[in-house]
Amino acid sequence: MIKAAANRWIETAPAKINLALHLRGRRPDGRHDLETIFAFCTDGDRLSAEPADDVSLSISGPFASGLTGGVDNLVLRAARALQEAAGVKQGVVLHLVKNLPVASGIGGGSADAAAALRLLTSLWNVDPRIAAEVAPTIGSDVPACLLSMTSRGEGAGDRLEMVDAGVSRNPVLLVNPGVALSTREVFAGWDGVDRGALTDWRGGRNDLEPSARALAPAIGEVLDWLGAQEGCILHRMSGSGATCFGLFAGEEERDAAATSCPAEWWHLASVLR
Repeated sequence: MIKAAANRWIETAPAKINLALHLRGRRPDGRHDLETIFAFCTDGDRLSAEPADDVSLSISGPFASGLTGGVDNLVLRAARALQEAAGVKQGVVLHLVKNLPVASGIGGGSADAAAALRLLTSLWNVDPRIAAEVAPTIGSDVPACLLSMTSRGEGAGDRLEMVDAGVSRNPVLLVNPGVALSTREVFAGWDGVDRGALTDWRGGRNDLEPSARALAPAIGEVLDWLGAQEGCILHRMSGSGATCFGLFAGEEERDAAATSCPAEWWHLASVLR
């Protein structure tokens, strides 16, 4: 977090990727039991905050049109939930710069909500344990995004253990074919087959890929393109898609791939934290 001015604080909401995502079964509450390895980029959305009497949110950036600052926005939900849980009387003016595509399998709203929890924990001088308690009430990925460090997620993805996956500072290229996918629809399309536990993520898989590809065939084009790029050592779809990622042997190879990325596809060249 950066204190940009006396009363203005800025927090990054890093893009999330799932190095592997194994579905193990459906839960009675409608969610899914899963095993995944979360990793985070150094780049993402940006959230700023200034003290105020009430809680409010404005949004700008290349993907701002896909969101509203209404009561259902996860940033506002997180801020108000933390305010209530901690008994805070102070408000805040929040501004989100939305750099990442919406509904794209890279954290998105969960990362933004987690950034709000981290930022407001400092701004309001709240015990961090309260933010950790609030996080899972906002969404299953919010606890992992609150941590924003490489970790293994189990249960609904909210039971976390930090791990060393050997990817810190690894160059990564995120590519989205310009398709927004409903997480609910992608999960609903899973065939229900348990294909086994997640042990080594390098030999793992994303069990949501077949369902996502059925809804958005362009995902297959992105994966084929990534796999053909020089220096790409692993490529996979992230989360429920449609964003895919490639891990590269070096920044030069990653940057060359980014330069040749089709103009109609969104992409982000970054490194993993």
